[in-house]
Amino acid sequence: MAAAAGRISMSEGFASFREFYPFYLSEHQNRTCRRLHFVGSSAALGFIVLAIKDAAAWWLLASLVSGYAFAWVGHFFYEKNRPATFKYPFYSFLGDWVMYKDILIGRIPY
Repeated sequence: MAAAAGRISMSEGFASFREFYPFYLSEHQNRTCRRLHFVGSSAALGFIVLAIKDAAAWWLLASLVSGYAFAWVGHFFYEKNRPATFKYPFYSFLGDWVMYKDILIGRIPY
């Protein structure tokens, strides 16, 4: 199951998010990648607030773009791997927010 450099193979299937999350974290070992995820997710939250405040749905598009753009830059240029979003979109989305929370509470280094 474990691959080189502490990574877990993406070819594995996952029966639950509990099984998936260690894989997700193994794909986010680079600190800059994690920081970019955190910044993108923070911006996404800000855009969601603007969408509600302004009653303008286009802020929701900005939310999606900012969240994924920062994350993908982190993966392609710093982590040098393929985002889990492509194979596990739902678990990856959940993983991003659990990692965000873990960074906020200090469980994972920013």
